Amino acid sequence: MVSLVIDTNVFVSGLRSTGGASREVLRRVLTGRYEPLFGNALWLEYHDLLGRRVWGNSTTAAERLAVLAALAKRGRWVTVYYNWRPNLPDEADNHLIELALAGNAEAIVTHNVRDIRGGELHLGALRILTPAQCLEEWR
Repeated sequence: MVSLVIDTNVFVSGLRSTGGASREVLRRVLTGRYEPLFGNALWLEYHDLLGRRVWGNSTTAAERLAVLAALAKRGRWVTVYYNWRPNLPDEADNHLIELALAGNAEAIVTHNVRDIRGGELHLGALRILTPAQCLEEWR
């Protein structure tokens, strides 16, 4: 199974659209093809998003909570012991790399590829992919 860190922008996009790559990434998590990794910072971001006005009429609050609960059942909780601080352009994104490294993820799936790749650390085998690239890589 492919272990991934799924950025919140993919979570939002996947629930706002009726199709598309982000939605398919979430489907593959829910069917057990991908394993999402969760840490404190990412989990808090997901929960914070549930109440924001980014959703439009695409889902109800109860539906979003149900999807998040289903993702949690399929995912793996990772404790981050080291703060790598890759100094990304958006400091709030550093936790994604820390989580991916701590959980030995194969990739971070995000719509913000350029900024996540913009850190000072060399990430070795860790890949930073868009949802479409993720689907292409692991069909």
